[in-house]
Amino acid sequence: MNLEIKIKEGLGDLTFNMPVEEIAPIIGLATEVENIDNAADESTTVLHYNDMGLTLFCEGENPQLACIDIDNEDCTLFGKKVFEMNEREIVKLMVSNNYAEQDADEEDWGERRISFPEANIDFYFDDGELTSIILGA
Repeated sequence: MNLEIKIKEGLGDLTFNMPVEEIAPIIGLATEVENIDNAADESTTVLHYNDMGLTLFCEGENPQLACIDIDNEDCTLFGKKVFEMNEREIVKLMVSNNYAEQDADEEDWGERRISFPEANIDFYFDDGELTSIILGA
């Protein structure tokens, strides 16, 4: 599967707002499926692809792809393998592609998060090493 991150669009052939039933024909059946109902009367279907390092979040009454959690070291962003890059290099890559606005914070569980709000992307680091990327529409 193509693991190219496309800002605000998706990952490879997976596109945001794609109906949940269109996902399996592209990347196969999920390792695990969770259904979560929240207080706002919306439901979320979570598709775990453990062997691919992907977790897909599909939201709504007719679930559509809304968010992707990536920990697959083969994914690329702007032609670069981001899991081979350090925090400084990732920030430079984002800025050089016109995403300068950023926010950084230490999460309660210990990871450092760097967010680029205009791109709807978060990078999580543990001891300076990229551990996951959260990508949204």
